[in-house]
Amino acid sequence: MSSFADVDIPAGVTDARSGGDHVPAVRARGLTHKFGEFTAVDGIDLTVEAGEVYGLLGPNGAGKTTTLRVLNTLLPIQQGTAEVLGHDVSRDPMAVRRRLGYVPQQLSIEAALTGRENVSWFARLFDVPRRERRGRVADALDAMGLSDAADRLAGTYSGGMVRRLELAQALVNRPALLILDEPTVGLDPLARDSVWERVDELCEQTGMTVLLTTHYMEEADALCDRIALMHLGTVRAEGSPAELKAALSPDATLEDVFRHNTGGSLAGDTTQGGLRAIRSTRRTARRVG
Repeated sequence: MSSFADVDIPAGVTDARSGGDHVPAVRARGLTHKFGEFTAVDGIDLTVEAGEVYGLLGPNGAGKTTTLRVLNTLLPIQQGTAEVLGHDVSRDPMAVRRRLGYVPQQLSIEAALTGRENVSWFARLFDVPRRERRGRVADALDAMGLSDAADRLAGTYSGGMVRRLELAQALVNRPALLILDEPTVGLDPLARDSVWERVDELCEQTGMTVLLTTHYMEEADALCDRIALMHLGTVRAEGSPAELKAALSPDATLEDVFRHNTGGSLAGDTTQGGLRAIRSTRRTARRVG
């Protein structure tokens, strides 16, 4: 995976852990988005530092997915401002898209293509130079531990392999910011661990920023440098997992923090299975969230 160490970081954007001056990977102010009369995101302020893993937590309908879709240009900014990697999301959406990798809740692979063909298709979509495509595709598959299965049909992959293939697709353009919307929904614990192990290794090697949503408290606690807890379109609490727990009580868990701020419960789905199971699980997740 050494080739991913050369990920292209925009000028002025540095790893937050380096302590130097930097432009945040994401900066939103007063961000608002409505669907008709329903306000999905209600004037939130959000800053994601370069090089960190930042999590959006909250119940279904909290506005997490809508926030991600505005930041990655899939939804327009109706009110407020947002910058991604130094680029204004409204004024320069193409520059934003070129620097992103995105794994949505919905299935984004083609079962009738091989793993290699799926990633090659994304390389063309991202306009990776033709002379670099074969190497980039091979690097992305290798980074996700899929080299041996690269020439099998994706429809034969297990659920964990499907998600890693989607990550390979998102990584083929070597993004500076990786956006993951419920990246391990529908996976058993071992498959979830495998996905996050790969993402963690890439973050360590490249300084890539990760912005994610998850319903699994243990994932957020273990992986995120900072968390924003959303409810009814607003940010109710923000900080590192340790800070949020300590602010509630010495023995608090992240689940306790969630309940305190939303009055609800986050119950992760541990559905097991392959492509059919993960597709079925994601159908139930296709809602504003």
